[in-house]
Amino acid sequence: MMREIVTRYGREGLGFLWLVAEPLLFCLFVLVMWSFIKPAYEHGIRLGAFVMTGYMSMLLIRHIMSTCLAAVQANVGLLYHRQVTILHIYVSRILLEILGTSIAFFVVYVLLFSLGQVQLPHDMLQLIGGWTLLAAQSSGLAIIIAALAVRFDTVERIAPLIQYGLIPVSGAFVMAAWVPQEFRNVLLAVPFPHAVELVRSGVFGEFVPTYYDIPYALYWALGLNLVGMLLLAKAKYYLEVE
Repeated sequence: MMREIVTRYGREGLGFLWLVAEPLLFCLFVLVMWSFIKPAYEHGIRLGAFVMTGYMSMLLIRHIMSTCLAAVQANVGLLYHRQVTILHIYVSRILLEILGTSIAFFVVYVLLFSLGQVQLPHDMLQLIGGWTLLAAQSSGLAIIIAALAVRFDTVERIAPLIQYGLIPVSGAFVMAAWVPQEFRNVLLAVPFPHAVELVRSGVFGEFVPTYYDIPYALYWALGLNLVGMLLLAKAKYYLEVE
């Protein structure tokens, strides 16, 4: 992880702080932009709170997927050392992204709280649980795509399309309660909205209706990571380690 920080952010300037500053600036930019084009409240929810919970969740998904995509190809030389495995490369990158985005989420929360845009979390355990579930689901999907990209070059090219395809079905920019009943079950068939809804439940409380199934989301997280681990075990045979 220390090597990854140095190679990605360098030793000069902000360095490691860019890991936090990047998602922080993205979220603040979107929040300011939306404040000019959207009303202060949407479906009874403050715009700042909605953007914070949704956009930061989306950033967590996208950043984990992006950082894993070419992780092995960029660090294949490290596999010459027996102590380093493919899993180490992915875990270090994933943990860094989770750490950076989580700190950025905390900073945005404190900033919006100081401005009176959000209240203290209604249930901290739900907030942390939903965020952890989202990170686990994102990590599993990211490892699957990255492992397939090692074997098939075309996967790396279509990965950005998968990321953009997740935007409307991730639950980041729409709550399940806003979706008509006939389409809500279709949305909740995707595991990501359950984690995002759990995050929002922890922030907003019972006065804002949320829909989530924790066992369903957890089974998906475990299944995605299991499949990812199995694909990683085969991926090393398609790498050329010099």
